[in-house]
Amino acid sequence: MVSAKLPDGASVGAASGVRDDQASTPLRDVQLISRAQLAPFFAGANILAALLFATSMHSSVSLAMMGGWILTIIGVNAAFMMLARRQAITHIGRSGKRVPHWLLLSDVALRAAIWLSLPMMTFGSLGASDQIIAASIISGLGVAALGLVVVPAAAMTWITVFVTALCVNLIVARNQVPFEHMVSIVFIIGVAMGGVMTVARWAFHQLKTNADVGSQSESASLLLQEYEKRGVGWLWQVDDDNRVTYLSSRMVALIGKPSSAIIGHALPALLGGQKEFGDVLLEKKPFQNLEMQLDTARGGRWISLAGDPIIDHAGRFAGYRGVGSDITEVRQQQERLTHLANVDVLSGLPNRGRVRQLAGEVLRQATASNVPCAIMFLDLDGFKPVNDTFGHPKGDAVLQAVAKRLVDEVGDMGHVGRMGGDEFAIIIKDAQSRKGVEALATRIINSVGEPYMIDQIEIRIGVSIGCAFGPIDGATVDDLILKADLALYEAKNAGRGVAKYFSSELQSEQEDRVRLESDLRAAIASKQFHLLYQPLVSAKDQKLIGFEALIRWNHPTRGLVPPPVFIPIAEECGLMMEIGQWVIEEACRTVANWPEPITVAVNVSPKQIQMPSLPQLVSQALARHKVPGNRLELEVTEGIFLGNNSATLDIMQRLRQLGVGIALDDFGTGYSSIGYLNKAVFHKLKIDGSFVREAGTREENVAIIKSIVQLAKSFRMSVTAEGVETAEDFERMRDLGVDTIQGYLFGRPLSYERANQMVMGMSRKSA
Repeated sequence: MVSAKLPDGASVGAASGVRDDQASTPLRDVQLISRAQLAPFFAGANILAALLFATSMHSSVSLAMMGGWILTIIGVNAAFMMLARRQAITHIGRSGKRVPHWLLLSDVALRAAIWLSLPMMTFGSLGASDQIIAASIISGLGVAALGLVVVPAAAMTWITVFVTALCVNLIVARNQVPFEHMVSIVFIIGVAMGGVMTVARWAFHQLKTNADVGSQSESASLLLQEYEKRGVGWLWQVDDDNRVTYLSSRMVALIGKPSSAIIGHALPALLGGQKEFGDVLLEKKPFQNLEMQLDTARGGRWISLAGDPIIDHAGRFAGYRGVGSDITEVRQQQERLTHLANVDVLSGLPNRGRVRQLAGEVLRQATASNVPCAIMFLDLDGFKPVNDTFGHPKGDAVLQAVAKRLVDEVGDMGHVGRMGGDEFAIIIKDAQSRKGVEALATRIINSVGEPYMIDQIEIRIGVSIGCAFGPIDGATVDDLILKADLALYEAKNAGRGVAKYFSSELQSEQEDRVRLESDLRAAIASKQFHLLYQPLVSAKDQKLIGFEALIRWNHPTRGLVPPPVFIPIAEECGLMMEIGQWVIEEACRTVANWPEPITVAVNVSPKQIQMPSLPQLVSQALARHKVPGNRLELEVTEGIFLGNNSATLDIMQRLRQLGVGIALDDFGTGYSSIGYLNKAVFHKLKIDGSFVREAGTREENVAIIKSIVQLAKSFRMSVTAEGVETAEDFERMRDLGVDTIQGYLFGRPLSYERANQMVMGMSRKSA
């Protein structure tokens, strides 16, 4: 709001909708009240000075003139004193009209003129001694301006009139009044004038400060009332003994006790004797986001409190005041999302991310206690034909049955998790008995090998197991997992249906890994990599909108080396940036040959997304091939949130500034990343295929997908469903609000030539 300052400091609101002469402000209200309080003093000073003048000049001025003058002064001052009191009542507040500025000054000027009328008319006829007395009385009455200091302009008007009158009279009396008396009188009125104006400025500043504070306090009070009224949260206050002095009605209702049993009682005790809350209050420091659980008549509730210490004017601690809120629904939502992020939906077991966390916890305990732990990797033998022959529903039923058998066999010995597909993991907390671990592996092989009756169909599969002991075989989770994976690879090569344990005899596997690393470097130089392209179609009209580029490595002697094998090695030996740069370069070169709006998505590993140079590499590739950023999409997994989150977030934000899309792949199967969805770096969520396949038979999967779609829409993201293999899957995903479809129903990964034919065919149809 634009405002201007009047001489007395009153603010005129240019946009208030009220004319200047009608606006009421907190400052003017305070001025009117203070003016009314000082009015008796000012009137009394006028009347007393008049009586003093009359007493001193009774022999020089006629009694009739003197009497009329005194009565006029008494009447006028009494009238204006009553007017000031009435204005202090009727002209303040939001509905009161402001007293015009000219009226305040006219009041003062009129009273000054009336009082000075007789002295000015008779001054020249007075003797020298009477002139000195009259000038002294006039000078003294000028100090009565102290009764007007709340309105500086009025005080200035009063004292200016009296100084002017005094100067005129002294000029008239210059031949009669001795010079030293004139100097004395001028000195007195000068000091009075300076003192009055100094006091006026100070008084005005105090009034303005009080008015501003009062206005702010009123606004704060209204805001707090609105805060409580709308149910945003609660307000609470305690004294220096933590006894309640104020508590919002909603919090009183939650505690479930009458106000008499709350006010004056210790707040920590009322909240169930929460030790952490009591400890925080004892620190006498600000705190926030203190969460605690309460037992109420409505059941268990979670609340969050924040507070600041109250310090009085003497600097002493006087208690706390703060806010609180019921976060029960938020906690429940977080628990649901955490469950979604940590549990494999199909089997109900911990998923890959949770398995890694559990392995880390158990390995730390083993290192600290010198009691070995173990990790088993299990891969089902002959499972792929089950899916191919009987379909995914029966395959999923087998996986669920396997999960139950594993849990039954492991019992309290450790944790069972599903790594994805037909891979499971078992973490054994106490593996100091190697024979006990070997016996467990034998029981598992026998149990999994028992036939499964699924819808009157007997299905038989087997299992291979690789095992490593920590910290003997590996001091870190990654190392231990690698060793267990090497042991599993050996079990597969040994004919399957067996368990192998990492040992010195498997060192050749390590050497082979070294050779694989060397082959990777040669593969980059000799361009042994190529990309396959899996179609992405619109759920709305089934039109082709883009592809996901998938890297493949045809090794000269090993044949096809799957990405899960060489990507971790490339990351560990520092080759991932070169490989990733090649993939991005190739994807940009490809999409440059295709018409808009066809896009290409590429997978970026967690370590690659953490490389600060990635945005520059992407920018250069886009520029070289003249591809707009919105035609390239980078897919990352939830594993990116295990590292330096702030640095990773900065890199992704820089990529988004290029226009590049960033999709969160396999959402819900890895780590809890819900807190990062509001950072405006992701534009898409990809639902893992395990959710999609189960949606036809499990209502909870439908609820989960709905939740993911709703979550994505709330963050203005699109949703892609992976693993869509049947028309029923497609229709279900479309009806649930999924935007994009990916899966075998619309195409397996294709060579560039096949993908190009599909794009050109689409272009011809569009033409």
